[in-house]
Amino acid sequence: MEEYENKEREEIFSKAVRAGKRTYFFDVKVTKTDQHYLTITESKKRMDKDSGNFFYEKHKIFLYKEDFDKFAEGLNDVIEFINTGKKPIEKESPEKTEKFSDINFEDLKSEEKSTSD
Repeated sequence: MEEYENKEREEIFSKAVRAGKRTYFFDVKVTKTDQHYLTITESKKRMDKDSGNFFYEKHKIFLYKEDFDKFAEGLNDVIEFINTGKKPIEKESPEKTEKFSDINFEDLKSEEKSTSD
């Protein structure tokens, strides 16, 4: 019973959106530390070719509060591009100019060779 109560407390708001053959579920949940986050689930009805039985294929992403603004901005940019064919004006951000790594693949080959000797 306690497990059921914890699960009920976790989800605080839900909205289902039917769109053609898919249903999207937007579920607001709360962590043990009282932080809100969003799960977006895409659900599609599929048929198992071998058995002929139907099942639901689900894909889920978790979106945390600190990422909402950037996620919404990116989603709006993509929707605008699809609707108008025009790329949105890129805003310069410090994160965009940062390098993810300074790995040189030639360095990896030489390191691999020296460790195998």
